[in-house]
Amino acid sequence: MIALSLAEIAAVVGGQTHDIPDPSVRVTGPVVRDSREVEPGSLFAAFAGERVDGHDFARQVVDAGAVAVLGTRPVGVPAIVVDDVQTALGALAREVVRRLGATLIGLTGSAGKTSTKDLIAQVLRRKAPTVFTPGSFNNEIGLPLTALSATEETRFLVLEMGARGIGHIRYLTGLTPPRIGLVLNVGTAHIGEFGGREQIAEAKGELVEALPAADDGGTAILNADDPLVRAMAARTKAKVVLFGEADEADVRAENVRLTDTGQPSFSLHTPSGCSDVTMRLYGEHHVSNALAAAAVAHELGMSAEEIATALSEAGSLSRWRMEVTERPDGVTVVNDAYNANPESMRAALRALAAMGKGRRTWAVLGKMAELGDEALAEHDAVGRLAVRLNVSKLVAVGGREAAWLQLGAYNEGSWGEESVHVSDAQAAVDLLRSELRPGDVVLVKASRSVGLEGVAQALLETGAEGEVAAR
Repeated sequence: MIALSLAEIAAVVGGQTHDIPDPSVRVTGPVVRDSREVEPGSLFAAFAGERVDGHDFARQVVDAGAVAVLGTRPVGVPAIVVDDVQTALGALAREVVRRLGATLIGLTGSAGKTSTKDLIAQVLRRKAPTVFTPGSFNNEIGLPLTALSATEETRFLVLEMGARGIGHIRYLTGLTPPRIGLVLNVGTAHIGEFGGREQIAEAKGELVEALPAADDGGTAILNADDPLVRAMAARTKAKVVLFGEADEADVRAENVRLTDTGQPSFSLHTPSGCSDVTMRLYGEHHVSNALAAAAVAHELGMSAEEIATALSEAGSLSRWRMEVTERPDGVTVVNDAYNANPESMRAALRALAAMGKGRRTWAVLGKMAELGDEALAEHDAVGRLAVRLNVSKLVAVGGREAAWLQLGAYNEGSWGEESVHVSDAQAAVDLLRSELRPGDVVLVKASRSVGLEGVAQALLETGAEGEVAAR
C-alpha cells in the first residue's frame, strides 16, 4: 500500500485509535486479512467469521510485524476501531486509488474473467508496473484488498469484478472507479440467483455505466460477438471499442485455428496494425479472452506486435484453470476444477477434443452450481455435447446433477461403456487408476464446491515414479 500514517487511515475510515503510542507511524506493508500473510509494516483487517474471529489473532500479528489492527473493538494492541471492517476497507481503497493516479481497468463477465485478467496483467506489465487481482479475489473484500496492494510505482491496476445480484458491480466501481471497463460476455453462470440472462446483463452493464465520459478518458470495451454485451454501448457515455471475430470489431481475430496440441493460433488485427499470435494456453475459447486483453492494451498505447508477443508468451497465473500436466507415463491431466458453468464447461470439452486427437479422452465432470430451474437442461446438454465431440469416456461424479450429465450422454447415443456415473471423487479416482492408459487425456471439471481438484491431484500422484512435468 502507498504509505499512510495510522492517523491518516483513522481519518479516512472514520475510526478511533486505541493503544497507538505514535499515530504518525506509517503502514508500509500490505493490508491483509489472513494472519499468515502479515509482513513487517502490515495493517491487519480483523474479520469476525462463523468459525474464526480475526480479533483473536491481534497479538500474534503485531508480534509478526503488523503496525496495527483494523477491527471493531479494542484488542490490547495498536488498533483502529471502526463500526464495520468491510466498509472501512472500501473507504481506504477509495482513498488510496484517488492518491495513486494509476489507470484502473475493471472487467466482468459470466465466464473467462480470471483468465482474461491474467492475460491483461501479463501484457500490461511489459509496459509499466501493474497490480492485478490474485485468483478470483473479485468481491466486496477481495477487490479493496487488491487495490490496497498497489504502490507508488503502480501505473495499471487490473480489477476483476464479480456479481451475484443487481447493484454489486455498482458498489465495487464506487470503491475503485475504473477508467477502462471491459465486459466479456453474458452467460448462464449464477442464473439461478439472477433469474435470467437479461438480469445478468443488467448487472454486468453497471460497469460501463460507471465509466467517465469519452472526453474524460472513459473507454468501454465490449464483446462484438455477444448481442447482450454489444447492446451495453447504449448505457455508457464512454468511448466504445468492440472486440471479437465480427467484421466490425475494432480488435478482431482472423484465421483462427488450433495447433495439434489444442493451443489457439490467429492473426490479431488492431486499428494500428496486425500480428500473429500462437498462445500457450489451451482451448479456442481463449481467443476471445486474448482479444479482450489486446483491446485494453491497444487503448493504453501498445502496438500490435508488442501485444501479440506478450499474448504468445503468456501463461496461466491462477490455479486449476486448464492447468495441463503430463505424467511421465504419457497421461495428460487437465485440471480445470476451479469452477464451472455451462459456457466454461462447453469450452473445456472442446479443448479436450482438440487436445485428444488420436488419443483416448476422458471427461471427469461434476455439478455446475447455481443454475436454478435451468440445472437439469444444462447438465443434460453438457452430457450430450461430450458424445457429439466423441469424448471417449464421460465420468459423471456426484449426485443428481451428475446423473443428469450421464442421462444426456445416454440420450445422445452413449449406450455402452462410453459413460459412467460414480458416487464421489474417490470412486472416480479408483476407476481412472484402473483404466487409464499411457497417452490418455483426462479433463477434470466441476463447480468449486464439488472439490474435483482432488481427483486431478490424485492422478498426478499416481503417475510413474519420476516427477511430473507441468506444461
